[in-house]
Amino acid sequence: MLVQISVVEGKIARTPDGFPKINIYIQPDEAECRHLIEDYKIDAHTLHSALDSDEQPRIEFDDDYTAVIMKCPKQISGDNDFSFRVNTFGGFFFHSGNIVAVYEEKIPGRRLPGSRDGMRSEKLTTTQDIILRWLSQTIRAFEIQLRLIGIRREQLKEEMNRSPNNRNLMNMFTLREGLVYYVDALRGNGHLIERMHAAAGRIGFSPENMELLEDLAIENQQFLEQAQISSQVLTDLMDARSSIINNNLSIIMKNMNSLMIAIAVPSFFTGLCGMSEFTTFVSPYLKWYISYPLFLGIMSLASVLIYNLVQHFYKT
Repeated sequence: MLVQISVVEGKIARTPDGFPKINIYIQPDEAECRHLIEDYKIDAHTLHSALDSDEQPRIEFDDDYTAVIMKCPKQISGDNDFSFRVNTFGGFFFHSGNIVAVYEEKIPGRRLPGSRDGMRSEKLTTTQDIILRWLSQTIRAFEIQLRLIGIRREQLKEEMNRSPNNRNLMNMFTLREGLVYYVDALRGNGHLIERMHAAAGRIGFSPENMELLEDLAIENQQFLEQAQISSQVLTDLMDARSSIINNNLSIIMKNMNSLMIAIAVPSFFTGLCGMSEFTTFVSPYLKWYISYPLFLGIMSLASVLIYNLVQHFYKT
């Protein structure tokens, strides 16, 4: 799907009449990819890299354009709001001033590349401004998702305290897996920022652009550390919950073993003597309505004593 926008009076507008023009290809089909390769002369490998979720962020220079490939958070599925993943997307900034953006799927948060994200209020006047606004928007998207992950983590913690079932454990594992993807994506975007800094002259960054780029590098590093801390917290929480579950299971097994031993010993003596032998032995001395309750009481007392003895053995 093609969306055509442009910059009008320093702002992104949903019109192709401004300059520079930005053509956004969302989930491009085969015909659109062929159009980009043949008409825009975009390298086929670079184009497919921008649509590959496993591709690492990078910047490449061509005779006609500069290609920037980044990682951005993937939209959360309504079926599983604990699954946080990332997508790869690319921007091709032509020397003529026009821009082509390629997205693997729908734009996160329905934002347009270069739209205002609340971090900077300067007008967009150059292609370099759009590159940095695009990068700023991507970093801000990670910040929002990390906050959401924190909320999900607290919800899971409360649910685990109430009911440590398999579903909650799987949700916790899925959440931690998403953080691993976020850590990798933020680290990759950090390397991209370093390469931009090293190639500032080739990209055409002004001193003001360089100042903003350094600020974005600091913010990206902060969110990377936040994602790493959240991942470690979830790992420790999963280990703690697993230890608690194993400990509870061990306690239950000990109690079951104690109960089985307490029942087995009286059953052994009951089976050894048998009811007929017991009746023959006690009938000359006691009536049956006295001897049988007495026998039952002795066996019950023996079971209780054996149970307590086994429990004391487990504790020591």
